Amino acid sequence: MLRTALFLPGNNPNLLINGGALGADGIIFDLEDAVSPDEKDAARILVAHSLKSLDFGKCLVIVRINPLDSEFWEADVEALVPLAPDMLMPAKVSDAGYIHRLTEKIEAVEAKSGVTKKTRLLPLIETALGIENVFAIASANQRIAALLLGAEDLTADLRAPRSKDGEEIAYARGRIVYAARAAGTEVLDTPFTDVNDIEGLQKDALFARSLGFSGKAVISPRHVDAVNEAFSPSDKEIEYALKVFDAIASAKEQGKGAISLEGKMIDAPIVERARNILRSAEELGRRNLSGEGTYNE
Repeated sequence: MLRTALFLPGNNPNLLINGGALGADGIIFDLEDAVSPDEKDAARILVAHSLKSLDFGKCLVIVRINPLDSEFWEADVEALVPLAPDMLMPAKVSDAGYIHRLTEKIEAVEAKSGVTKKTRLLPLIETALGIENVFAIASANQRIAALLLGAEDLTADLRAPRSKDGEEIAYARGRIVYAARAAGTEVLDTPFTDVNDIEGLQKDALFARSLGFSGKAVISPRHVDAVNEAFSPSDKEIEYALKVFDAIASAKEQGKGAISLEGKMIDAPIVERARNILRSAEELGRRNLSGEGTYNE
């Protein structure tokens, strides 16, 4: 699961060293916005050294590379792909051609270096054109593991003010979720940028989950726990999901065709939702669900 993806500046050695211990499901070593042009090469070397020498445990390692209209992206790919990060995050992706061009370069580097692990992609969608082309982007290549909405650059492109309640990105949020799910991939919400407003963060994260987002990017270690909690199944959700499959098993034993639980008919969407809840809970180690119900069938 990728509930949280924590941005860390690629030129900050202290944060890179401790990245795997900050509680996030994934860490994003940022070579783009967090690094000034005169520090790009040094940051790339530092991130590469970190990938070579550090153990990040179960934490997914993602590197945000520079956009394809910059002079730095090819060097980013050539330095990092042989080290097999879990994902590269291309910035400012606006069309499928961007993905095709990037994957051609990745494949060439993989072939040259002999690396066997294929680096996956987490495109950052942060322009109006990217939102309009988001399904084509999401389905452009099988390397794509998820999409990430970037609201700061997007609202600048839209010439709209950025607000905490996010009304100005409502369309973009819905559009990217629909596109990602239609393409069969995951989707992460934009970061909440007020480091000190934990209550606002919790509200924003729960709202994002209600829209269908898989998780959320974060810009501070202080935000990790709240976002992890928001995108994890609650005890109440797990309990109800188990009841759904207990009811299914009981109905089968009794030869019943129609199944109800707590006065509500259990139909296919309810079953699928319960199955997803239990899979998430098991992946998170909340409980051993093997053999409980028939949710894997």
